[in-house]
Amino acid sequence: MTPAAELGAGRQQLFGLAYRLLGAADEAEDAVDDAYRRWKRPGSEVTAHSRESLTAVVTRLCLVRLRAVRAGREDYRGPWLPAPVLTDALGPLPTAEQRDSVSLALLVLLERRTPHERAVFVLRTAFEYRYRAIAEILELSPGNCRQLYHRTTQHLASRRPPRQPDRGERVRLAGQFLAAIRAGELGALEAILARDVTLWADGVRRVATAPRPVEGREQVACFLVAAFRRIAVPVKFGFAEVNAGTAILAVAGGTLLAVVAMEIENGRIVGLRIVAKPEKLSFVAHGLSARPEADCSSGESLARRSTQGLREPR
Repeated sequence: MTPAAELGAGRQQLFGLAYRLLGAADEAEDAVDDAYRRWKRPGSEVTAHSRESLTAVVTRLCLVRLRAVRAGREDYRGPWLPAPVLTDALGPLPTAEQRDSVSLALLVLLERRTPHERAVFVLRTAFEYRYRAIAEILELSPGNCRQLYHRTTQHLASRRPPRQPDRGERVRLAGQFLAAIRAGELGALEAILARDVTLWADGVRRVATAPRPVEGREQVACFLVAAFRRIAVPVKFGFAEVNAGTAILAVAGGTLLAVVAMEIENGRIVGLRIVAKPEKLSFVAHGLSARPEADCSSGESLARRSTQGLREPR
């Protein structure tokens, strides 16, 4: 691997670390940029040792940022959701545990843990760091890190989201979901929703949103169909791989309006997370704009460059 390629791969891994710790893509980018500015020296090369140093710097910077934003998130109006990220921006995710670690559902659960608990869990689960290495990064004892990890895993044990099916199954359900909403067929929509499905919406008034979680098959189906009918502008829908899952993207006039992430269990949708705040969608929109037009599975160009790369349902 060339030094430039190694640098790019290392930066992507650091972004993945910062994103898991913060749940905010722009904040994660800023933390990585800050870490490189503090570490980089003219003419220096990236080595295994330097990557370890950067990991420590990024982690510590994220802990400071996380403490600063927690108060604002606690007073957040409505359900708080992380900013979604295109999966390929997070680097390789070869294991199920690593894919789970970037899901919106798990990131929401990690918001309830202390910054140190979150850091230990992410470094141990997603990056397979040993307790001694984690202790050096966090300036704690290995025993303390082990205790923090077990406390977090015990808390998550009964709350962790279900393991997601393969991409083909996710896309099939997403297509059925969209078709039912477009047709306003409550029965067809309810057929693919679990009885205890829950919907969380973090957005603005012009896009489907809810101040509190919507629970139950009938209530969620009615909310979605009614929200679709209230949309006053032409909307184009498509699929993209977001946070290691298949998400539905809504686009109007070349602007990304919403990302809808699904949680699936036993062939039915058990959770829906709708992110519609413009500032939380900017990272995904920018990522889509950088993709070639050929990435559209329908072969059609979307309205503007900011929506290229969106996969149209067939």
